[in-house]
Amino acid sequence: MTTKIEPLDLETTYLGLAQSSEVRVVPVGPDFWETIHENEAIGPRMVGIFPFSSSWDSWEVHPAGDEVVAVLAGAGDMLVEVDGEEVRVPLRAGQTVVVPRGVWHTLDVHEPGKSLHITWGERTEHRPR
Repeated sequence: MTTKIEPLDLETTYLGLAQSSEVRVVPVGPDFWETIHENEAIGPRMVGIFPFSSSWDSWEVHPAGDEVVAVLAGAGDMLVEVDGEEVRVPLRAGQTVVVPRGVWHTLDVHEPGKSLHITWGERTEHRPR
């Protein structure tokens, strides 16, 4: 058996981290977010790079697990809801934040960039800002 190892672009291909410790390569198409809960290759955790040029238009929450957000380039404020209050967490390139499970969060962008997300995506919810 020959193993083929190739570089991936994590902006167009995400990685699903399965319970079995297997990493699954998941291409991102135009309907990716609409069908994410139907995609068994994602597994309970997902890794991807998300470019950002404007503030997010929604809040999100991950009830099944924490989310790691590592800013690779750019700057912004991660807004998190803590005890019913909005708390701003300033982030710039090279910084990382862990958003605890069950905490609603969004991003205000100050400088376009990209971030690496390690997300426990099962049952993720969104709501408008």
